[in-house]
Amino acid sequence: MVFREKNSRGSFKPHLSVKFKSVEGDLVTFSIDTTRTPAKYQQPDAYLITHAHSDHNGKSAMLSERAVCSEKTALALEIRHQRKYAGRTFKVGETIDVKGVKIQTFPNFHTVGSVSFMWENELGTRILVTGDVKDASMLPECDLLITEANYGDPGDTSCYFDDDITGFENAFRDNSSIAFGAYAFGKAQRAVELLRGFGYQGAIEMDEQSLSLTRTLLEDAGELTYLGDSCEDCISIVPPWDLGKLPSHISKYVMTGRSDYRYPAIQISDHLDARGLVTMVEDIDPEFTVVYHPNGHRPGIFAKHLCSIGFNALSIDMINNVLSNEFV
Repeated sequence: MVFREKNSRGSFKPHLSVKFKSVEGDLVTFSIDTTRTPAKYQQPDAYLITHAHSDHNGKSAMLSERAVCSEKTALALEIRHQRKYAGRTFKVGETIDVKGVKIQTFPNFHTVGSVSFMWENELGTRILVTGDVKDASMLPECDLLITEANYGDPGDTSCYFDDDITGFENAFRDNSSIAFGAYAFGKAQRAVELLRGFGYQGAIEMDEQSLSLTRTLLEDAGELTYLGDSCEDCISIVPPWDLGKLPSHISKYVMTGRSDYRYPAIQISDHLDARGLVTMVEDIDPEFTVVYHPNGHRPGIFAKHLCSIGFNALSIDMINNVLSNEFV
C-alpha cells in the first residue's frame, strides 16, 4: 500500500510511504524522502533518503536512527546542515537488510551518492523507488515504479533539452579568466568533473560550502582553493547569485536551463528530460507507476501522459483518494 501521512496540522507530509509484508510475512513500512514522524507516533521501519537535496527532506530524516542513505549522501547532509547523521549507510550498489527486507541499491547519477532503492514484498512484487534520475541505464525492471517528474510535462518545450557539454568546454577554452555559477551541491561537483575531464589541471577556487562538499565527495577533484585566496588564473565556481560579487573582468556563465539569470546560460542538468523520463518507464516496464516528485502540477501531467501511452499510473496528489478504493 502506497500512502501519505499527515502532520499535526492536518496537512500531508512531503512525499510518501510504502506499507507491505516482507518475504517473511512481517508488516513493514518504508517512508521515502519525507520528514520524520514525531516520536510520540508509530515510526516507519526506515526513512529512505535518495539524495541530499533539500526537497527530499534529508535535513529532517537524517536525525533518526532509522534513516537509510548512501555514505556520500550522509556526508553531504552533514556538511549542508551542520548536523550529525544518525542513521545507517551503505556504498552505492550494495544490498542491505532492513528488518529482514533485502534492499538493492542502484546508481542514478543525479548527484554524488544518489541512489535508487528496490526490494520485494511477500508476493514477489518488485518495488523500485528511483529518486531523481540523470541516467537510468543501471535501473532494473520492476512491478511497482515510484518515480519523479521534474521535467515530466511533454507539452512544455522547456522539458526537452540536451546537455551542452560542447558549450561548457568552449566557454572554458575561450576565456582566460572565467567563473561558472553552479549550486553548491550537485552542479558544482559536476563542473569540477567536467573541467578535469577536459584536461584542466589548474586550481579551481570555490565558495566555502562548494569547496567542502567537493573535497569530501569527489575522489579526483584535483587542486581546489577557497575563493579569494589570491589564486591567479584560477577558474571560479560559485553559486549563481554570487557571480555579481566577482571582478568585472571575469567572464561569467550559469550552469542552468533557466533563462532568468543576467549571465549567459549553459544547459547542464542533473535530470532526465521529458523524453528520457518516458524512455526510463518504457525500459523498466512496470505494471504500475506512482509519480511522487516534485510539488506542483508535473507529477499529475506525467502520470496522465503515461496512462495515454499504455501504462497504469497515478500521481501523489491522487493517493489520498486511492487508499479508500481499489488500490488498497
